[in-house]
Amino acid sequence: MGPCDSKGEEGIASSSKDYYNIVNGSGDMDTDNIDLDDEDDMVNFRSRDEFKKLEKFCKDASVAFFDQYGLISHQLNSYNEFIKSGLQDVFDSVGTIEVNPGYDPSMRGDVTDWRYASVKFGKVTLEKPTFWTGDKFVGEGGIDQRDLHPRHARLQNMTYASRMRVETHLQVYTKKPSDNDKFKTGVEGNVKEEVEKIETKEFIIGRLPVMVGSDICWIKGDTKSDCEFDHGGYFIIKGAEKTFIAQEQICLRRLWISSSPSWIVAYRPVSKSKRVYLKLVDNDCGGPKILTVYFLVAEMPVWILFFALGASSDKEIVDLIDLDIKDTNISNIIIASIYHADKTCEGFRKNKNALRYVESLKEKSRFPPKETIEDLFSELLFPSLKGFKQKARFLGYMVKCLLEAYTGKRKVDNRDDFRNKRLELAAELLERELKVHLKHAERRMIKFMQKDLYGDKEVQTVDHYLDASIISNGLSRAFSTGAWVHPYKKMERVSGVVATLRRTNPLQATADMRRTRQQVTYTGRVGDARYPHPSHWGKVCFLSTPDGENCGLVKNLASLGLVTTAVSESLLSKFNDIGMKELMDNTSSMQHGEYKIFVDGNWVGTCADSESFVATLRSMRRDKEINQQVEIKRDELHGEVRIFSDAGRILRPLLVVDNLRKIKDLKGGSFCFQTLLDNGIVELIGPEEEEDCVAAWGLECLLRASQEDPPRKYTHCELDMSFLLGLSCGIIPFANHDHARRVLYQSAKHSQQAIGFCTTNPNIRVDTNIHQLYYPQRPLFRTMLSDSLGKPSDPRHKGMLARPEYYNGQCAIVAVNVHMGYNQEDSLVMNRASLERGMFRSEHIRSYKAEVDEQDASAKMQKSVDAVKFGKTQSKIGRVDSLDDDGFPFIGASLQTGDIVIGKYAESGADHSVKLKHTERGIVQKVILSANDDGKNFAAVSLRQVRSPCLGDKFSSMHGQKGVLGFLESQENFPFTVQGIVPDIVINPHAFPSRQTPGQLLETALAKGIALGGFQKYATPFSAATVDVITDQLHSLGFSRWGNERVYDGRTGEMVSHLIFMGPTFYQRLTHMAEDKVKFRNTGPVHPLTRQPVADRKRFGGIKFGEMERDCLIAHGASANLHERLFTLSDCSQMYICRQCKHMANVIQRPLLGGRKLRGPYCRNCESAENIVKASVPYGAKLLCQELFSMGISLKFDTELN
Repeated sequence: MGPCDSKGEEGIASSSKDYYNIVNGSGDMDTDNIDLDDEDDMVNFRSRDEFKKLEKFCKDASVAFFDQYGLISHQLNSYNEFIKSGLQDVFDSVGTIEVNPGYDPSMRGDVTDWRYASVKFGKVTLEKPTFWTGDKFVGEGGIDQRDLHPRHARLQNMTYASRMRVETHLQVYTKKPSDNDKFKTGVEGNVKEEVEKIETKEFIIGRLPVMVGSDICWIKGDTKSDCEFDHGGYFIIKGAEKTFIAQEQICLRRLWISSSPSWIVAYRPVSKSKRVYLKLVDNDCGGPKILTVYFLVAEMPVWILFFALGASSDKEIVDLIDLDIKDTNISNIIIASIYHADKTCEGFRKNKNALRYVESLKEKSRFPPKETIEDLFSELLFPSLKGFKQKARFLGYMVKCLLEAYTGKRKVDNRDDFRNKRLELAAELLERELKVHLKHAERRMIKFMQKDLYGDKEVQTVDHYLDASIISNGLSRAFSTGAWVHPYKKMERVSGVVATLRRTNPLQATADMRRTRQQVTYTGRVGDARYPHPSHWGKVCFLSTPDGENCGLVKNLASLGLVTTAVSESLLSKFNDIGMKELMDNTSSMQHGEYKIFVDGNWVGTCADSESFVATLRSMRRDKEINQQVEIKRDELHGEVRIFSDAGRILRPLLVVDNLRKIKDLKGGSFCFQTLLDNGIVELIGPEEEEDCVAAWGLECLLRASQEDPPRKYTHCELDMSFLLGLSCGIIPFANHDHARRVLYQSAKHSQQAIGFCTTNPNIRVDTNIHQLYYPQRPLFRTMLSDSLGKPSDPRHKGMLARPEYYNGQCAIVAVNVHMGYNQEDSLVMNRASLERGMFRSEHIRSYKAEVDEQDASAKMQKSVDAVKFGKTQSKIGRVDSLDDDGFPFIGASLQTGDIVIGKYAESGADHSVKLKHTERGIVQKVILSANDDGKNFAAVSLRQVRSPCLGDKFSSMHGQKGVLGFLESQENFPFTVQGIVPDIVINPHAFPSRQTPGQLLETALAKGIALGGFQKYATPFSAATVDVITDQLHSLGFSRWGNERVYDGRTGEMVSHLIFMGPTFYQRLTHMAEDKVKFRNTGPVHPLTRQPVADRKRFGGIKFGEMERDCLIAHGASANLHERLFTLSDCSQMYICRQCKHMANVIQRPLLGGRKLRGPYCRNCESAENIVKASVPYGAKLLCQELFSMGISLKFDTELN
C-alpha cells in the first residue's frame, strides 16, 4: 500500500486557486455543526460545499484523535497493560518452587525424616506510590508511609515507585513410603507426602517504578497537573526522568522463511525448546536438495517425523503438503527426501519404527530430556495444536512454504518489513527484566531456606528468606544504567533501551518518548535496515532520524501511529459462527482449495469462502463486535487468512470511503474519535492489512477519482497527507518543498535544541541545565498537525489554536541581502535595537548538588569514619564571602568563577566544598535542602544567568538554515522600507540555492500575507496553498507579488537600486551559545604524567591543536607561531645530552674531592660531566625516552651547537 495516485504530488499541487479559496477561505478553524439535513450523498461530491464540509470533518476527526489518544498513548497503554495483567503473569510463570534439603551429615542414610518445602506465589497487588518517613518520625507517633507524588520524587532525588504486595503459600512436608497395590497403581514403592506446616502470608516483595500518568499514578485523576506541558509516559529514578525507547524486534508469532545462509523455514516461539527448523540442505550423494527438520536436540529427515506423528503413507504426506507434484523441482526434492529417510532408517513406515528412531536420537543427545517422546511431541512440538495429526498438518504447511519459496512462488521474509516486526514497550521490557531479578531472589530464598530444613530448626515465613531489595535495587539499577536484559541471551545486556528524558523544550521531551530503535550488532553496514521501507508509510516518519551512526536505526512514530496492546478476548467462537471450520485431527481428509485461517501465527481452521469470511469479520470490527485493534489480512495468492491481535503492531486510522455517508448520522456535529470507530467511519489499519487497501492520498484524490470515467475505486482515504510525517516534521511549514536533508536537520536536531519554555512548574523542579526564552511566540502560519494538537475543550482557548509549546522561537522580520560581508557563510547580522528590546533574550539556569549522610546515620557509624556536613568554613580552594553560616549562599547573591557555591567540610577539617569552575557564574535563584530515601541529606543551589544574543550564538529557521550571529548592527544603519520597517535579521542570499530550501521563502511570503490580514494561513506539508495562491494574496494586499520591497540605505539615505526580499520568518535560538564554548588559555593546569595541558574547558584546560591546524600554519609559513603553540605553551622541557656517547645525561648529586657534594648533569655511561649540552625538547619526548630505557631500549641523540 502507499502511493496509489499516479499523478502524485504534482497532481495535488496543481489544484486550482478556486479550490483553495473554497477550502481555506474562512481562515479560521472555529467548528460549526455539520449540516445533517442535506440529502445528497457526500461521497459523490456534488458541490464544493459538500467537499468543504468533508474536509472540515477531517480536521475535526484529527482533533478528536489527539484528544482521545494524545501523543504518548503507546507508553501509557503498554504500562497499564503490564500492571493489569502482565505483572500477575510474571509471578504465575514461576509456578511452584520446590526446596529440597541440603545434605545433613547427622541423617546418615535415613531420608524419611528429611523435610521439604514448596513455595507458590498467589495474587499480586500494587499500592499507589508512597515513601517511608523514617524511624525518628515513626517513633514520635507519625505515619510510617506517606503519599509520594512525582514532584516530591523529583525534588528529593527519590524513585517514584509502588510497593508490590504478593500472596505466598508455604508448605513444609516430609516424604514417607506408602504401601500400595502395584496391580492397581502400576507403580512400586510410591511416596506419600505428610504435611507439617501450611502457611499463607502477604508481604512486600519489592518496589516497581511507576510511570507518571499511568493508572496507579497520583496525577491520573487530578484535574490540575504540575505542568501543563507534561503528558506523563516516563519514570522518575533517583530524581532523574527516564523513558523507554520502543525496541524493534522480529515477530516470533509467524513462520520465518529465509534463503540466506541456507533455505530454511523456522517456527520460533519465545521458548527455545519449542522451536522447529525445517531446512533444505544439499544431498550427500549429490542430486536434488533434501528436506530435514531440527527439533528439540536432533536433526532428522522430515519424512521420519511425519510418520512419527501418525502419517500412514507417502501419498498422505504429499496430500498434506498440498503442492503440484507435476513441478519437477518439487517432485525431485520430495523423492530425494524419501530416499534419504529410507537410507537413514530402514522400515520407518512400520510398527512405530519412526517414533523409536526419534526416541533413539533423543537418548543419544548430550543432555537427554526425562520425558517420553510422546510427551515431548505433545508439549513442545507446535503446542497450540492438540492432536498429533494436527501437528502433522502444520508440518506439511511448513514444507509447502519452504518449497514454494525455493521455486519462486512465495517471497522470503524481509526483516525490514514492519509486518514482520513488533515494538517492545514497557509491558514486554519490564516483564523480561522482572523475571531475571525474581529468579535471582528465588535462588537466594532457596539457599537460605535449605538451612532451616535441617534438624529441629523452625521454618520461618517466606518473607524471612526472600530479600525484597533484590527486585527493587535491580530494577532501579537497570533504569539508571540503561543496561537492559537481552531479549534471548540471558547473560548479556543491551544498551539503548532506557534514555534520560531531555527537557530543552516540550517538543524534545515528547519526541524522545515517541522514538523507536532497532538493535543491530554492528552499526556499520547493516544491509537495508537504514533505508525507508514501503511498510513505513504512515507508521514511522521517513525523515525524523538522527544523522550519523544511528541514521535509519533510530526512528520516530508518525503523527497518527498507534501501538497495539494484547487483545485478551477470545476470537475463535466468533469465527465459528461466520463460516470457519476447525482444524481436524486427522491426516486423511482433504482440505485442498480451502483457505487456511491463522490467528497470531497459529493455524486454527479453514474456510471455503474466504472473501465472505473476511468481509463479515471486518464488518464485525467496524460494528464493535470484535476488538478494533484486530488486524485482518486475506492473502489470495497463497490461500490464507491471517489475523493478528498481539501487542506491538503499529496501526493508523484511515477513513472508510464506503461509510462516509454515515457522517450525517452523527448527532450535534461534535463527536469523539471512539464514535467514529464505533460507526465504522474510521478504522485502524495495520501494516499487513494495508496491502489489501487502496488508499487515496487525500480528499483531492477522491474528488478526481469520482470525476474519472470510469470512476476509480478507493477503499480508504488519508485524513491528511501531513500525518505521514512525525510530530517534529509535521509542524514544519512547506516541508515538502525543502530538501530532505534540511528537513531532517530541523526535525531531528534544531527543533530539539531550540530554546523555548520547557515547563510551567520551574519553581518545583531542580534541573541541572535548562534554558528559558523570555518572550516565546507562535508562528503566523498554521499546519494541519499544529491545529489538531490544540485543546478545543479548554475554555481559555478561543476556537482551535495551535499548541504554543511545540513551537519554540520568535517571529522576526528577515531580509535576504548581503550586509558589508558580515553575513557570508551562514552568518547572521542582527539588529542591536531589537536585541535590546528583548528579542531572543533567554535565561540560563544551572543547578549544583551535593549530599551528606544524615546526622543520626553518621552517629551510628564507626568513629574512624570522618563525618561530612554542610557549613561555612575558611576554604583554601575558593571564596566564601557569599555563604551564610549553614554553608549556602543567600538568594540573590552574585557568584563568580572561583566562588564556593555549597560549603561542605569534614570534622577533621578537610574541605569538601563545591566550587564554581572556570567560566561559571550567576545569581542565586533557589536553595533547596532536603533528604532522599537513601538516608542522605542533599542540597541544591540554582544559579540564574540572563543571556542576550551575542556574537557566535547559533540560530536556525524552521527549514534547517542554521547560522551564527556574525555582527550586531545599529538600527539606524540598517536598510528600511517605505513604511519604515527595519529588518531584525539579515541573511545571505547564497544560503538558498545549494541548500534547496524554497520552503523558507514560501513561509516568509505567506506570513507576510497573514500579517496584512490575508485569509491563506495554512502551510501544511503536501496540502498547502500553491505558489500562485500565495503570490496572488500578496498582490491583492498591495505588495509586490514575489515579496520584494524597495528599501533605503540607512547610512546614506539613498534608495537601494535592487529590491530586497523581506518578511516575517519564524526563527529559533539554539542552545549552542558562545559563552558556553569560548575557550582561552596561555598556560595553566597540566597533566601530572605528561605535563601537557588538561583537556577540560571548565578546568581551564588547553585548546586542542591537531594535525589539520598544524598543516594550516605550515601552509602560512608561520613557523614561530607553530613553535609557540605546539611547544612553548604545551610541554616545554629541557634535557641534558652527552655529546660523547650521545645518551641522555641525568641530573644527580655526586661527591667531589674534599667531601663536598655537587648537584648537576652527569653521564653515567661515560662517567664524566664533561661535554654535556642542554637541549629543549617536549616533555612527551623525554618521557618516551625514559619509558623505552626502562624496557632496555636506549636512544641516541645527535646534537648540534647553534
